[in-house]
Amino acid sequence: MKKFKKLIIACDGESASGKSTAARLISKKYKLLLINSGLLYRYSSKLIIKYKPKNIISFLNKKFKNVSYKKIANQNLHSEKISNHVAILAKNKQVRKIVNNFQKKIIKNNKMICVEGRDIASKILSKNPKYDLAFYFKCNINVASYRRWLDLRKQVSLKEIKKSLKKRTLMDKKRKHSPLIKVKDAILIRTDLLSKKQVLSKMTRYIENI
Repeated sequence: MKKFKKLIIACDGESASGKSTAARLISKKYKLLLINSGLLYRYSSKLIIKYKPKNIISFLNKKFKNVSYKKIANQNLHSEKISNHVAILAKNKQVRKIVNNFQKKIIKNNKMICVEGRDIASKILSKNPKYDLAFYFKCNINVASYRRWLDLRKQVSLKEIKKSLKKRTLMDKKRKHSPLIKVKDAILIRTDLLSKKQVLSKMTRYIENI
């Protein structure tokens, strides 16, 4: 395995496409700091649902000034209520700016990093610094829905989850600010056709060829 002094990886993809699992596996293998941008938006939604602030922008600005990524990552942010709220919240340009600034601060201080989300290669790591490698994750909606259903311990109906995932991905792709796109040089990973081991193997092959 190659030793890197600098390795910046972007992982983008649709809802429940397996990008979080893949990013976690590759980060562990290459000892990369892993940043999940989706969690930052989910954290924002959780706070708004809980505190119902009058001005969400000044409220979130304060909250992100006094929190560490580690504290956010250790919270349980995967509920259907948060999922439905975050799909709308993520369209807000000012909210995106708060989250992007928070991420960029972390990225600037780390040369060995993997960032996953929906606008990482196209926006967050498009320049200064630019990604060394970008991956784009896709998964058949039936497979994705089933996996998310198991993640949520079957507490929500499979039909409801499928509807929610379809809606979220459509909103991500159609939103005005930083829509979900596959950048030209991103490597496509189809997680419905590959096992976890095969996904890790494919990503490793490309990383070793940098």
